[in-house]
Amino acid sequence: MSGMLLALEGIAGAGKSTLRDRLLTAAGAENIHLGHIGQFSWLSLEATRTIIGLRAGRPADNCATAVAAVRRDLELHARHNLAPALSMGAVVADRLTLSTACLLALLHDRPVADYVHRLAEVKSARATMTVLLTTPPELCRTRLSGRATSRRFGEDPPTATRLADLYEQAATAWTDATGLPVLRHPCTAEPDLDLLAAACLDRLRQATPHASRI
Repeated sequence: MSGMLLALEGIAGAGKSTLRDRLLTAAGAENIHLGHIGQFSWLSLEATRTIIGLRAGRPADNCATAVAAVRRDLELHARHNLAPALSMGAVVADRLTLSTACLLALLHDRPVADYVHRLAEVKSARATMTVLLTTPPELCRTRLSGRATSRRFGEDPPTATRLADLYEQAATAWTDATGLPVLRHPCTAEPDLDLLAAACLDRLRQATPHASRI
């Protein structure tokens, strides 16, 4: 892999999509190649069945089954999606490892650090830089209330609050396991978005020599 992998993490409504779109536009304006990729590969039918259940709030038959499924999907994601995308330049992922670890911890009631460490073993899928949007759950709920789509698992107030706490723990566990940085900052207003976008763009510029820009 030659490009920088930037992961945006946080609960629903935290501002991930808004930040992603800002970065894609700003990177394009500076002729920096920045691709976009999702959280899962969906390349294994068996793993996909388990992941769909997890995303709907249904635990797997046991913890080992859940971990095996998400590990398998992450390995396939790294090999068949992330590696080709990163060979062309930088990539921003709207959710990645931390989100998966938090989902597992929420449904299978084990410390989120355990899941972070297991998923971090897939070194080819490690984000160069992770941004955790720590936007307060109350504001996230307000944003989500304006969406036309129905509420998904994890978006109800008690679960969102629990997830926000799990993300904080997961971020600490990620740096402990990998030594890689996590930028934690809320995205509550335009100045926050400006600051986050500037920080990410600065890292993208450092990772993208001027001569190789598109």
